[in-house]
Amino acid sequence: MAKKATTPSAKPSKPAGEKAEKAAKPKSAAAKKTIPSVIVQKYNVHPYSRFTDFDIDLFKSGKHYKLYEKFGSHVVEHEGVVGTYFAVWAPNAKFASVIGNFNGWNRGSHGLYVRWDGSGIWEGFIPHVGNGEAYKYFIASNTGEDLEKSDPFALRWEEPPRTASIVADTYYEWNDKVWMDTRREHNALDKPYSVYEVHFGSWARSPESPDQFLSYVDMADKLVPYVKDMGFTHVEFMPIMEHPFYPSWGYQVSGYFAASSRYGTPQQLMLLIERFHQEGIGVILDWVPSHFPGDAHALYNFDGTHLYEHADMRKGFHPDWKSYIFNYGRNEVRAFLISNALFWLDRYHADGLRVDAVASMLYLDYSRNHGEWEPNVFGGNENLEAISFLKEFNEACYSHFPDIQTIAEESTSFTGVSRPVFLGGLGFGMKWMMGWMHDVIKYFGEDPVHRKYRHNQITFSLIYAFTENFMLPFSHDEVVYGKGSMLGKMPGDEWQQFANLRLLYSFMFTHPGTKLLFMGSEFGQGNEWNFQHSLDWHVMQYPNHQGIANTVKALNQLYKSEPALYEKQFDHTGFEWIDGGNADDSVLVFARKGNDAANDLVIVLNLTPVTRHDYRIGVTAGGGWKEIFNSDATSFWGSGVINYGNINAEFIGWHGRENSIKITLPPLGASVFKKI
Repeated sequence: MAKKATTPSAKPSKPAGEKAEKAAKPKSAAAKKTIPSVIVQKYNVHPYSRFTDFDIDLFKSGKHYKLYEKFGSHVVEHEGVVGTYFAVWAPNAKFASVIGNFNGWNRGSHGLYVRWDGSGIWEGFIPHVGNGEAYKYFIASNTGEDLEKSDPFALRWEEPPRTASIVADTYYEWNDKVWMDTRREHNALDKPYSVYEVHFGSWARSPESPDQFLSYVDMADKLVPYVKDMGFTHVEFMPIMEHPFYPSWGYQVSGYFAASSRYGTPQQLMLLIERFHQEGIGVILDWVPSHFPGDAHALYNFDGTHLYEHADMRKGFHPDWKSYIFNYGRNEVRAFLISNALFWLDRYHADGLRVDAVASMLYLDYSRNHGEWEPNVFGGNENLEAISFLKEFNEACYSHFPDIQTIAEESTSFTGVSRPVFLGGLGFGMKWMMGWMHDVIKYFGEDPVHRKYRHNQITFSLIYAFTENFMLPFSHDEVVYGKGSMLGKMPGDEWQQFANLRLLYSFMFTHPGTKLLFMGSEFGQGNEWNFQHSLDWHVMQYPNHQGIANTVKALNQLYKSEPALYEKQFDHTGFEWIDGGNADDSVLVFARKGNDAANDLVIVLNLTPVTRHDYRIGVTAGGGWKEIFNSDATSFWGSGVINYGNINAEFIGWHGRENSIKITLPPLGASVFKKI
């Protein structure tokens, strides 16, 4: 249950570990009906203003990328008086004020002043209001509407279903300097990058109360050591920005600058991120600039007009999600969004942003029928304003934080998503390889006896694998809405299902590109993901599920320890087919290469449950070879068909190579060989 917000003391409270009271006092009918009688005054420079003329010029031109330092609520001291400075953008308001517990939610008692420079900024200082105070803005619009709005720049919100903003700060004494000084190495495109995707509210729940969320602090104690033990290099959180509707999984964001209060305070989230960094694990945050909900207290119709959303609903309303689309052509909106992206990289030390639903931003006709969209000025279906925005977003992120990564969830063949802007691309560091994901899931869903007729599905990705910097994703989207779990997609009896899943993950980790795996998939959860409940951790008592977890752990270790798997993961010279055409046997043989030929690997996938003895494959060099990974190992709950000891290559031409080796192919198994 939410606590009531209390009136702060005269001195600002310490931000670290604060437990601000949250709930607002009920608004009386008299307070809600109060008609503002304050005379609106225009000021060139308000006595307490945080804006300079240069700030205003940057804001109007869309080039102010740190608006969070200016807008919102900020506790300040002026002439010995502690209070809070408020600033809000509402150009179509005829009156604006701050309402809260401190004034009984009276709309007329604390009016703001509008700047005379045409910026549409209202600002003011209220003494004796400090951290922990709940508030909203009252806006009397030129359209005749009376609106009560949460602060778009609020650093903290009440816990849903309450919707007031809370005066807060993001001060934190970070202890992750070692990571921050060296994260360029961890985030580089020629380094291992294995991501564990997490939905915060359903990774685990309190054992004592299954309906109770774990807090940021709880997750620091439980999630951090788990991710480290499993060997992932990064964790990705589905949106943890404040969102009123929990079943949206966080993708209907209302508080863009606030960590969700469901799980704790801003400083407690910082503690969690810091703990990951101290263990050498990067943190990626999902970021949603593609749409926002139409809640009455949030961004929609903010000052009685389409301020943040596009006024033309052919561009401003999303038919799939019944939500609203930002006006990417409006300078102030672009500055709002880019400032928000930099905010999470700056204040929360995030190591990357995964941008949601990029395809929906790029195309004017996305999910629209004929007549429901208007072509651009050149007659095409590309959203030129959104494309321009995404380029500017990436340029801003990488210019301010060159050691991070931005990752696009983009499902079309749009050219150059992960190419630099100066080369004509959108500027992302990586792009999800959605085509590969759909193809391999469909292929592995086939009974092995039929796979020889679908061989092109498993090999097709290598035709275009190096056109982008691809990340291979098995995300949350693949285990919801009746799609079943990753284990549930696999055919055959119980043993074959688990063997197929181990084989699928082995292909993923040896295929070029970085990796992403959604929580629960790493131990083969049988049930489809349910955001209302914890993962099925109880299945880890069974050896078959332990085997999947051990496989993923071993694959992460293999990926991180073998340069051939990451040094050229986005370069065509890092991959070579040895035998990609054996459809009849459903066997794939390929080499992965790094900067040093001595580190070359040969990977063999047997995609049928038939053990194949004395199977000859070509290798990249003569001499001795050794099997360094086998997905059929008994420690993985496999049948134990292993190639033991050293294997000497013979000078027998095979698969177009001068040298070859004879091996045994495990059933539904993957084998990785390395030159010794």
